[in-house]
Amino acid sequence: MSATAQTQKAFTSQLKKVYTFYTGGFVLFVAVLAVLEQMGLPRATMGYVFLAATILLYAGIGIMSRTNDAAEYYVAGRRVPAVFNGMATGADWMSGASFVAMAGGLYLQGYSGLAFIMGWTGGYVLVALFLAPYLRKFGQFTIPDFLGARYGGHIPRFIGIVIAIMVSFTYVVAQIYTVGLITTRLTGVDFTIGIFLGLAGILVCSFLGGMKAVTWTQVAQYIILIIAYLIPVIWLSVKQTGIPLPQIVYGAQMEKVTAIEQRLIDDPKEKEVRQIFRDRAAAATEALKDPAKAYGEGRARLEKEVVDLKAANDAPEKLKAAEDALSRYPKDEAAAKAQWAKDQGAAARANPPLRHGEAFPGKDDKARDVSRRNFLALVFCLMVGTAALPHILMRYYTTPSVKEARSSVTWSLFFIFLLYFTAPALAVLVKYVMYNDVVGTAFTSLPAWVQSWARVDPALLSISDINRDGIVQLAEISIGADIVVLATPEIAGLPYVISGLVAAGGLAASLSTADGLLLTIANALSHDLYYKMIDPNAPTARRVLLSKMLLLVVAVLAAMVAAQ
Repeated sequence: MSATAQTQKAFTSQLKKVYTFYTGGFVLFVAVLAVLEQMGLPRATMGYVFLAATILLYAGIGIMSRTNDAAEYYVAGRRVPAVFNGMATGADWMSGASFVAMAGGLYLQGYSGLAFIMGWTGGYVLVALFLAPYLRKFGQFTIPDFLGARYGGHIPRFIGIVIAIMVSFTYVVAQIYTVGLITTRLTGVDFTIGIFLGLAGILVCSFLGGMKAVTWTQVAQYIILIIAYLIPVIWLSVKQTGIPLPQIVYGAQMEKVTAIEQRLIDDPKEKEVRQIFRDRAAAATEALKDPAKAYGEGRARLEKEVVDLKAANDAPEKLKAAEDALSRYPKDEAAAKAQWAKDQGAAARANPPLRHGEAFPGKDDKARDVSRRNFLALVFCLMVGTAALPHILMRYYTTPSVKEARSSVTWSLFFIFLLYFTAPALAVLVKYVMYNDVVGTAFTSLPAWVQSWARVDPALLSISDINRDGIVQLAEISIGADIVVLATPEIAGLPYVISGLVAAGGLAASLSTADGLLLTIANALSHDLYYKMIDPNAPTARRVLLSKMLLLVVAVLAAMVAAQ
């Protein structure tokens, strides 16, 4: 065995020890917080502790990994073992969209949502077969670098720079927005402050050490996010089935969900609510043709009804109902137009519930065929898009060899698989809870977590008694995709410390992706534009310093856009 191979083996062994101790320490940290919660630690304090602890951890890794060496800053010294690069790639890929919204998308879309899992994971197959080994073989620093070397001249390189910046900046704004939401949820601070607190967490990871710091931070972030994702799902599975393997047993729960869905489709009360939504949408469409006339006639009709009831000395409950209807009527024409537009937009709630397990839904064979084609087209687009993401492809420059690069893609798929294989199970388990514990329940007896999340943000969860019967129908529930993961600990009856853990996992997912994207933009500008095209004689120290400055500027710009 060569000296280089022995050094790499020793380095890998040391990494395993470090991250084993880190994982044990993190589990102990969560256990201590759980004990403190039972002793009366306030939830707000726990949120601050989670935020501070995770950011300080990432800051520590960033400081220890600081470097001014070009190879270490751009490609982590090309010595990241395949397993650890797989974990870092998994964290880099699993943004807030995968961690927070994936299960929610499956909850809302059912079978059709599987296109995202198939497309995103399929993209890594393309990377393994056609991209990663050959990128590593070229031995460049960035994707525009590869394009310039492969096709010659500055034009291919410049096109690569423009595409990398456009794609990465759009994506990083979304990640910083998610970081702001989670930080606000953890601490209760204003959203704008939450964005810049989260930005501090992003910068401490990438500013000092570039790809070297980002890589080791992303490994730590992957460990946090996968623990945070799996614990609530496993516990929910145990509560419903008695088996701690949700990925294996959720099929039985889906059979129950399918049976309940058929009952809800045929339920007279559900049909009544859906008809109300249908009538409201039709009335709103008609009113929007002449808003001024519709508004005046509507208010006049309600006012006349109140006057007539008073004159007839009718039953007090009828008069009160008429007065309530008048008080709820929009105050002016602008408010009325907004309400009618909302009613028109709610027309989809007049449709029967989507059958979760139905493949390619449609009213007839032609519609089902179109649905099938759309599904396959989406899978293809997602595969190609995933395989072309610059911040993901950059990761395969960091391995010691071409063989390790190919192996790294396999490990990436495995670590991503752990979450993606669990998301469909989570969607079904949460849907079973909604159908059993919420639908059919009196509004006065709703579970505490429903009332709590409805107060947090109506866009995440909103339940209104549309037909005034005091009982929750499925059609009366409006649910956002993000709540499925974020509320799982409360749905499963777990202590608040697990909710904090899930928020920390979502924060880790967003931070890791944001780090990779910011580094992609900064390196494209400093290495490809400045060094390769403007000043080929620039010393290494200046190039690295410029990359750090650009990273800071781009991060602040992205945060300002996200805060709007």
